Amino acid sequence: MYEAVHAHPEGESTVARLAATAGSDGYDGVVVRNWRDAEPDRDRERIVEETGVDVVTGVELSVTDRSQASGHIANVREEVTVLAARADSPATNRFVAESERVDVLAAPMAGGGDVNHVVVKAARDHGVRLEFDFSRVLRASGGERVQALRGLRKLRELVAHYDAPFVVSARPASHLHLRAPRELVAVGTEIGFSEAQIRAGLSEWTHLAARNRRLRSEEFIAPGVERGRYEEDA
Repeated sequence: MYEAVHAHPEGESTVARLAATAGSDGYDGVVVRNWRDAEPDRDRERIVEETGVDVVTGVELSVTDRSQASGHIANVREEVTVLAARADSPATNRFVAESERVDVLAAPMAGGGDVNHVVVKAARDHGVRLEFDFSRVLRASGGERVQALRGLRKLRELVAHYDAPFVVSARPASHLHLRAPRELVAVGTEIGFSEAQIRAGLSEWTHLAARNRRLRSEEFIAPGVERGRYEEDA
């Protein structure tokens, strides 16, 4: 299972600190999803060797203008292993859900965002994972926490009904924000998820990283076709 994090300079902790803490919490890897810097820590190999935790290069784009977003998505797609996009309205949520180059529609219920059956069906049809963002449930209180739970329950019902793909995250921006999988399971039960579903949502980050690394490799030619011994010898 992997967790998707915001690292320094956008977060409070370095990639190394986040990876070390994630390993202690039982994760096998972290996806670094900073907004601006697609490669926030260039010591990936050293961190992996020292912590035993995989570090996946990612980015999380902020989508506010659909016309500009298309260009940003195209430019960034080839630079990172995992591409997430966070929208600011139901309309831009739908745009992201229909963007096949995007891996994850991040925090779709946060801020001015919302989803409906159209957004969830689009995400399913285009292979975009919907993120269950547990950050406000874990770090807010009172009315804000109640509102966050209500939004997650709505998203869960739609995802379950349309069998849409999803990921789970606490969206940590500090090593102190990281929560072990068992803690996220406890949150998930409050909105109707089973333990297996929460663990599947955490594992989906792992599957995305593995799939995209294979697609970006020199051996990959097309779906079902990879470069083998005969092509190399030709």
